[in-house]
This record gives sequence, structure tokens and C-alpha cells, in this order.
Amino acid sequence: MSFSLKVKNEVCRYVDISKGEAIAELSAIMKVSGTLSLGGNKQFSFKITTENPTIARFIFTILKDKFYIHTKIMMKKSNSLKKNNIYIVLITEEMHVKALLEKVGLLKQDENIFSLNYNIPDVVFEKNEYKRAYIRGAFLGGGSVSNPEKTYHLEFVTHNCDYADDLSKLINEYNLNSKVIQRKNSFIVYLKEGEQIVDLLNIIGAHSALLDLENVRIMKEMRNNINRLVNCETANLSKTVNAAVRQIESIKLIEKEIGLLRLPQNLREIAELRLKYPDESLKELGEMLNPKVGKSGVNHRLRRIEKIAEELRREER
Repeated sequence: MSFSLKVKNEVCRYVDISKGEAIAELSAIMKVSGTLSLGGNKQFSFKITTENPTIARFIFTILKDKFYIHTKIMMKKSNSLKKNNIYIVLITEEMHVKALLEKVGLLKQDENIFSLNYNIPDVVFEKNEYKRAYIRGAFLGGGSVSNPEKTYHLEFVTHNCDYADDLSKLINEYNLNSKVIQRKNSFIVYLKEGEQIVDLLNIIGAHSALLDLENVRIMKEMRNNINRLVNCETANLSKTVNAAVRQIESIKLIEKEIGLLRLPQNLREIAELRLKYPDESLKELGEMLNPKVGKSGVNHRLRRIEKIAEELRREER
């Protein structure tokens, strides 16, 4: 089961909702994944199409329990290569489809002239519960979320630019940062940050999926932190080794050109230790001296040795 399907199946468990929440949620589902038809006898019908049987059953239950509409679910095979089942919830004139469309804010009637309403109904903004229900419905109708193991991406697919902007603004009322892009003939409202996707899952009530995503985020962060530490230690080790190699080359040059006995005693002591213990750290070299010398003191002496070697190289040129 995909992560997106898991979220939708979890959200569909919320059938014990108020009439206002049902209106808001059904309004979004119908607007995103519904089709209005006018038959030859000038009768309206409306169908909601989904590939998820759980969503189809959810719509069927809401229509029956909250609107007393006893519709039916039809199934057909998709024309796509996957040959998935497609589930269609059909609402006809006999089921008072016009009244339902007006109630959920999809249809406007002005002197027997009907027109579609592409705005989010004003009633949605009356209560926080309605706004959450509307976002939940929009996700059921046209939303998806990527497997968090691979990437963080949640989106709502819509077919109207103004509606996509309105949906994005509604989502952003919850301190989120959704954006809108066009993809072919669709307009996509999307979120790409893991923390914001977690917040949206909380808004629509997908708490189990939210915990799964949080666990993935924690594991990813731990792996990233471990990788950063390993890379940092590797870089430091490489830096230490390169410095030791450079110091030994300088000491051997001085030994060849003028001899280590020409060096001051404190420099000669550290030079001899570095030759004898090429893999030891500066701190460990300092502890071998008598009296002991700190890391910065050892580093200062070795820098003086490298400076002497550099002067000898210049003289050779």
C-alpha cells in the first residue's frame, strides 16, 4: 500500500462528522473529482470518480447519513495500461442533485439560469472544523503525498487557476507555505517541506500516517547527522595526515641540507619525535616532551621548522 493510499484510507474513517463538516468536505470532493452532466431531457446528473473504493464508500455513506440520498456505486475498468478499477458515485435528478449542488456551493441559480461556482463556499470559513473538513475533502478528491522515505512532497491537483489560488490561501491560513504551479492542463497546490506536510496531515486528521512520517524524518535526520560527523572526522583526519607528511618532508630537508643539530634544542626535540612517530597527533607529541608542551606549543614549533625548510628551498632556487 502506498503512503498516499494509507493517508486517504485513514481519513475516510471520519464519518461521524457534523452536517456542516459534511457539506464542506463533500463540496471539495465534488469540485475536485466530480463531473456535471446535462442529459437530453435537460436533467442534471453528477458523478464523482475515484480509483479508491474506500473513498467511494465514504461518499456513499456521507450522502446517505447526512443528505438522505441513496445513491449507488458503479465500477468499470480503467482505459489506462494498469487497468485499475474506477468507482463512480452517480447522483441523478431523482436524487435531487440540484438541491445538493446548491447546498454544497457548486451550483448557483439566478432566475432559472444555472451556473457553476468555482469559489470555495463562504460557509466553509465560518468554523475551523469546516475549513479542516474542506481541506480533507480536497485531499481525498485530488490529493497525493509521496513516500517520505524517498522525498517530501504533498500536492492537490485542481483544474482551475483561481480555485487553486483560493485553496492555497485556505491551506496557508494554518501558517503553511503552499504554492501553486501549472502542470499541463492542471494547477497544482503543493508543499515540499517535511515539517509542513506533518502539519497538514494533522489538519486533515491523518494522525497515524503523521507518526509514520515523523519516524521517517527522525531516522533521516539521524542518518544525516551521522554522515556529517563521519565526513567531518574524515576531513580532519585527512588534514592531520597531510600536515604530518608536510612536516616530515620539511624535517628531512633540513636534516639533509644543514643537519638537525643546527636547530635550536626545542625545535630539534620535536623534529626528532615527529620523525620517530609520524602518525601521532600534536597533543601526543607534546606529552612525550620533558617538560610536556601543549598542542599549540607543538604546532608553533613545527611551523617554525616548516618556515626554516621553506627558506632553504628558496635558497636552492
